[in-house]
Amino acid sequence: MRLPPRYHEAIDLDALCQEFPPAPEFFDTVWRLSADELRARQDAAFRRQIARAWQVPFYRRRWSAAGLEPGDITSLDHLPRIPTFSVHDMRESLAREPLWPDYMGVDPDTDDPIPLVFQTSGGTTGLPRPMMFAPRDREVMNIASGRRLWMQGVRPFDRVQVMLSLGLPNGGLLMREGIQKYTGAVPIMTGAGSQTPTRRQIELMRAWCTTHLIGFPAYLRHVALVARDEMGLDPREFGVRGLISHLGVEDRGALEALWGAPAYDTYGMNEFGSVACDCEQRSGMHVFEDCFAVEVLRTEEGGTCRAAAPGEQGGVIVTTLFRHIAPMIRFDTNDISAFMPGRCACGSTHRRLDGIRGRADGMVKLRGVNVFPEAVGALVAADPRASGEFLCVVEPGERMTVRAETRDAGVDDAAFAADLRRRFKEALSVTLEVEAVPRGSLAPLTGLDSTSKIRRLLDLRKPS
Repeated sequence: MRLPPRYHEAIDLDALCQEFPPAPEFFDTVWRLSADELRARQDAAFRRQIARAWQVPFYRRRWSAAGLEPGDITSLDHLPRIPTFSVHDMRESLAREPLWPDYMGVDPDTDDPIPLVFQTSGGTTGLPRPMMFAPRDREVMNIASGRRLWMQGVRPFDRVQVMLSLGLPNGGLLMREGIQKYTGAVPIMTGAGSQTPTRRQIELMRAWCTTHLIGFPAYLRHVALVARDEMGLDPREFGVRGLISHLGVEDRGALEALWGAPAYDTYGMNEFGSVACDCEQRSGMHVFEDCFAVEVLRTEEGGTCRAAAPGEQGGVIVTTLFRHIAPMIRFDTNDISAFMPGRCACGSTHRRLDGIRGRADGMVKLRGVNVFPEAVGALVAADPRASGEFLCVVEPGERMTVRAETRDAGVDDAAFAADLRRRFKEALSVTLEVEAVPRGSLAPLTGLDSTSKIRRLLDLRKPS
């Protein structure tokens, strides 16, 4: 009989915190390393990840098929030799084994027991994508969460209200662990609107004097509008000092004006946790380069890829430098971004991503023009007659209709739709139909009140 593992025996926290310093020590050490020192640190961690990946069937299979052998990859300079992979490759493994796919690198029938955390992707289509985290994996992710929160103003005894889904998806519970273990602040886990109704969220944040809100921008905007327009309360008087979100192309200024508080951008996902985030300058998201090697690749005609120049958009590819259970080596995120040129005024040597501008798999090609729902949403939100909520509906015949909610019943629907149609043509160089709809009517389709992952594209060309 195998005995249950003991968490304290599975991890050396003191050694881990030396390797990956938490805040605030991080900002006096790794945050300011020279480019050469940081590269050497990454290189050593990368070689360990490659050695581990060769032990994982998923990588052995894929890399051998690509003609690689152990010993071929010995430094980060060799990273372009490794084939990228995506969620589609992970789903092929999941089709064979839905809970223990071969990218996990752990065999429950033969390996020694290890304390595991199980979380998933949002699962907007089909079964959610599972991921296991060993103690080392999870603690580095928690340390990165703590760093991020410190950079964005969270301090001991602050009250941080987390309005992300709780349960199988990773985001909400990962935030709880990072807040509890590495900030000294108090996590208030109200969850998404399906777990704590929006009016109740507002009552709690006022009663408990919430200092920071964590949530997706659409829900942060929705909460503020419910408080202001339905409850007669001014969100700017709630005392919230910071909005911590994944902004993408959302209008930061409009969100800040609603709450009277700065909004901070962050980039991360289920498999990684926090990859990059704004510092106090809010001028691009610093990559935690001791934890991740991030590439931005531009696809040329013919399908070849090259590293994008600073300021040039491309696809984001992420490699972990700390994972044990499931190393992620050259994961194609499908997200579109660019590295910002130059250094940040904060003094960090870590490179910055210029926000996430959309997802390659969310792009719709209409009459030869690439249209991103995120770009549509930014134009909708810029119109003061809009609530900010929208849904792009794509139909056969290369036709897209944007359903846009009006702010209130006093809006002239016809004029609003005509102005948006004209603005889309100017900014996106393509004609889109516009349907003005009442405020709140899109929530059943977008999931605004029920999930953290808001749906912005309904493609009726695809078979159901």
